[in-house]
Amino acid sequence: MATITSVSPLAPAGFPQLPEIDGVRFATAAAGVKYSGRTDVMLALLDPGTVIAGAFTRSATRAAPVLDCQEKLGGAPDAAAAILVNSGNANAFTGKNGRASVAAITAAAADITAVPEARVFTSSTGVIGEPLPHDRITATLAQLAKDARGDQIEAAANAIMTTDTFAKGAGTQIKLDGKTVSIAGIAKGSGMIAPDMATMLVYIFTDARIDQSALQTCVSAANDDTFNCITVDSDTSTSDSLLVAATGASGVDVTGNAAFADALHGVMRELAHLVVKDGEGATKFVEINVTGAASDTDAKIHALSIANSPLVKTAIAGEDPNWGRIVMAVGKSGAAADRDTLSIRFGDVTVAENGWRSPDYSEADAAAVMKAQDITITVDIGMGTGKATVWTCDLTHGYITINADYRS
Repeated sequence: MATITSVSPLAPAGFPQLPEIDGVRFATAAAGVKYSGRTDVMLALLDPGTVIAGAFTRSATRAAPVLDCQEKLGGAPDAAAAILVNSGNANAFTGKNGRASVAAITAAAADITAVPEARVFTSSTGVIGEPLPHDRITATLAQLAKDARGDQIEAAANAIMTTDTFAKGAGTQIKLDGKTVSIAGIAKGSGMIAPDMATMLVYIFTDARIDQSALQTCVSAANDDTFNCITVDSDTSTSDSLLVAATGASGVDVTGNAAFADALHGVMRELAHLVVKDGEGATKFVEINVTGAASDTDAKIHALSIANSPLVKTAIAGEDPNWGRIVMAVGKSGAAADRDTLSIRFGDVTVAENGWRSPDYSEADAAAVMKAQDITITVDIGMGTGKATVWTCDLTHGYITINADYRS
């Protein structure tokens, strides 16, 4: 596997100080699933009363752990629960062996932690097509259960990484009914990022009290314009999983509460942005806004066409304000567009308007915008009121370096 030698230039200064969530304990271990000398297994133990919602890849080749989680979602929260994650091996495209590995892991976890098998959720990330050496994972479970503590979420974020260059975390606290409600989440993801549900692997925890169906509604709604609006390389993973667990420990009922929904949305968006900022080989974080489309759906189609275009992404990497490539991406998207009503801006610089290069266009001003690490591209289709925002990164030779020998 290619060695990651440096942290993404878009990475935050460090892992954030996240609120500790009552009712959740974490532990990590170095099982040697694929990597040596680093933690690669994470266990989260959740108190009885925890409800769990989620979203998963719609890939037709989704992995065995994804299928198992989908089947278990929505179960009664009267019993404790557990989330067990390994990195290094995706347990995907492994046939019946994949299901057998999930069964072995969940059975062992249930036996050691006293959590019912139906409440053990597993995820795997890493190489596709290789049998999962699940015995290496189960051998760590007793120590994991013994070591689990509430203040180990950063260690958990580190254990789930593959080609990630930094651990990803986000959280917040809000006041409701005079009490504090906390939310903290972690994510992994760097390549194979064009989610068709949620993203990569994401685990979010809150001490709010909420019923499962209400939590699922919040998660699904927030997912649409956070994780489902990012792309690194247009490739949807076989293993994308998002789980959100609410322990209820705060005693604050947030069912139907807009402030809680907004706070959860904010954490999900921050995690989604961090995944893009760790895009394999990325040096630029790019926000693409499409307005004036025939519908919101059309706007998102246009935005993703721009965000996924290798020509657009390489131009951004080269700091080239090549707006002709934006025109190309809009034209090929399949959504409604009119060449003669199209307008394009790089940052605050208008480069094209009404289907023609702006008479005030300045190559120097546009080039200056492209030198920044954070770049905004705005395209107005000029046909309606539809709008969408997506986030992506540039495409550099680093992406090739990381992926060309990924399995080596």
